[in-house]
Amino acid sequence: QVQFVESGGGLVQPGGSLRLSCAASGNINSIDTMAWYRQGPGKQRELVAVIVSSGATNYAGPVKGRFTISRDDAKKTVYLQMNSLRPEDTAVYYCHMRIRGTLLRWDDYWGQGTQVTVSS
Repeated sequence: QVQFVESGGGLVQPGGSLRLSCAASGNINSIDTMAWYRQGPGKQRELVAVIVSSGATNYAGPVKGRFTISRDDAKKTVYLQMNSLRPEDTAVYYCHMRIRGTLLRWDDYWGQGTQVTVSS
């Protein structure tokens, strides 16, 4: 089994910054893609940013230039640095990883979610 610990969410004023982290543990052989998704009030879950094993990244349009995704494979952790936050960034943020376990099968895993609220 794989467990996630997400942290870093909270309340921040517009223009502020937050850094999310998501650490995986358990029966992990290797990790391919790591990503962050978010789900705002009354909205569907959407992709925010993704980073593949090579380090290449991709971002959703609304966060380009403001958010930065990174990974530390030794710590099995993905980060999301969020700058210049806007009220429309308010959402529950979920980490996602594609992980190959000790049975050498690839599976998708989700974190429990962390609330980010941007408000004055």
